[in-house]
Amino acid sequence: MLPFRIIDRVKFVLERQLLKGAGFQLLVVGLFIGLISLIGGLLVVPQGGEFEDPGAAIWWAFLRLTDPGYLGDDVGTWQRIVSTLLTILGYVVFMGTLVAILTRWLIAKMTDLELGLTPVTLRNHVVVLGWTAQTPPLVAELFGSSGRMRRFLEKHDTQRLRLVVLAAQASVEQVYELRNEPGVGRRAREVILRSGSAIQPDALHRVACLDAAAVIVPSQGYDADSPVTSDVETVKALLSIAAQARHFGVSLPFVVAEIQDMRKLSVIERAYPGAVEVVAGDSTISRLMVQNVLHPNLSEVYNELLTAGEGSEIFVRGGETAEGLTLGELASQRPNAIVLGLLHPAQAGGWTVNLLAPSDTVIRSDDRVVLLAGDYAHTGPDPKLEPLPRVERMPAQTSIPVARGKHRVLVLGWNRRVPGLAEEFGSYSDREFELDMVSATPLQDRQREMSGYGVDLASVNGRLLEADYMVEDELRKLDPASYHTVMLLSSDRIGSDEEADARAMVGYLQLEDVLSEAPVRPQVMLELSDPDNRHLIYGHQSEMLISPMILSHVLAQVALRRELRVVLDELFTVGGAEIQFRDPEDYPLPASADFQFLEKTLATRGEVALGVRREAADDRGRHLQMNLPRKQYLDLRKGDQLLVMCRS
Repeated sequence: MLPFRIIDRVKFVLERQLLKGAGFQLLVVGLFIGLISLIGGLLVVPQGGEFEDPGAAIWWAFLRLTDPGYLGDDVGTWQRIVSTLLTILGYVVFMGTLVAILTRWLIAKMTDLELGLTPVTLRNHVVVLGWTAQTPPLVAELFGSSGRMRRFLEKHDTQRLRLVVLAAQASVEQVYELRNEPGVGRRAREVILRSGSAIQPDALHRVACLDAAAVIVPSQGYDADSPVTSDVETVKALLSIAAQARHFGVSLPFVVAEIQDMRKLSVIERAYPGAVEVVAGDSTISRLMVQNVLHPNLSEVYNELLTAGEGSEIFVRGGETAEGLTLGELASQRPNAIVLGLLHPAQAGGWTVNLLAPSDTVIRSDDRVVLLAGDYAHTGPDPKLEPLPRVERMPAQTSIPVARGKHRVLVLGWNRRVPGLAEEFGSYSDREFELDMVSATPLQDRQREMSGYGVDLASVNGRLLEADYMVEDELRKLDPASYHTVMLLSSDRIGSDEEADARAMVGYLQLEDVLSEAPVRPQVMLELSDPDNRHLIYGHQSEMLISPMILSHVLAQVALRRELRVVLDELFTVGGAEIQFRDPEDYPLPASADFQFLEKTLATRGEVALGVRREAADDRGRHLQMNLPRKQYLDLRKGDQLLVMCRS
């Protein structure tokens, strides 16, 4: 064994001390300064005179080392030589090294602060665990829900919304992204960013999950080949929150969790014993897509009800605000809202949805009233407005399925939602579909995903075809004009949402070029993943769904009013109440009918009038008009449709 060299040993010990941080680094530099001052003082002691005292000589050396201004006061060649050397060493050791250490320490501290590693000291705030494409519109939804947010804050005895977002690595780029999000703007500085992962207990403590009024867990993106999915991370985060609550002996916060595979619902309930609402992200989008296939142009309704901006929204009010009234009496006192129905508390917990309830149904204090309005203020009484005439809605009639032929659907592209999409098509037993799913993803990979999801392709006459729709010749061979519906999906196999949407939009433009030569145009649906791309395709003829915007709205609104989830599940799944377009000729309407007359006419069939879809767009390019003033004449023209909530 070779012996250690002394110099190597000294360097090693010195290195270990310097790695311990700024404090130890300053200590080492201080020792060097003391050693240099000692040596410099001893070198001038033999001169005598003012240096007869060694202490005075060392102090003289220390002053020359730390302040070069003393250099002109020295007398004698030897004294000047030592003084010059001390001054040079002072520049290197005292000024250079000391300033470098302090500067690096300050920069490191500022970087740590920017990363958001300090635990927040808040209570009754809202926590978002994860930064995805949904996060900016989710923040905008929370800031924009003024009336609902006000009630939420009153419930938790707090004055203003305090929002904490946990990102993998918080940075100024996310602040700029929030600032550029419509509906956020300058309020981006009110958002507190913290670094960490939702599966790390320390990160959950950093955002004070246990003290939050609501915790939102959006689904994270993941590699299709990775064994760790977003649902695994969600379950791990819920387990960590529950474990911390048990450790500190505190109650669990209310959680809104998004999952992709609804078969994990029982796992979520087992992992988190507290109040939790589960939003099925992929299933929600799949349901909306299938509903849109069954009822073309319904995407306009989704984009109004389920995204931020102008238009109407669904609100849920407590039954104590209208206790003892019938639904008909309540509707007459809400001239700016449409009463949709009730939620009744179920014996086993949760809610029983009773949309389209008859108008003579009496509201109890423990019920919840479901309304459609443009603003939360419109769902309450307004003594300044005159009551409306009573509208007697009869019990809802279940519509008889009409015999239809096979509906051919062409799906271009592949993402994790396709198995759920196929399963949703199969849930409509009264309809017959032919589903062709085309992608450049290897056939065996897609077959494995389908079988893993338990999808029976035979129930939808499904076929998995391997082709690249970006290649024009391959797209033409598919003959898209021969289908009733063409769905173009944004892929999750590509690096980013921007790249996936770029491919989807180019594919859409190429599809439009192919369809322009066809005598009959099919229904075209385009799904995008990045909300910033929603304005890029101007004047498009397709129906567009921005998945993150819809899901962010659902997550935000369910966090503020948890009963909304069961309402949305009722409206956008097979069976129960549905939103549909109807031909005005199906109803006995006079030419001069107003919206109030339409309400009365539909009420005799147990249906609710929601609005009108115009064949011709208005100045803003919008076709849909929801929750019209009661006295406004409909002025229906050829091609116009009625928007109706009915039971199917």
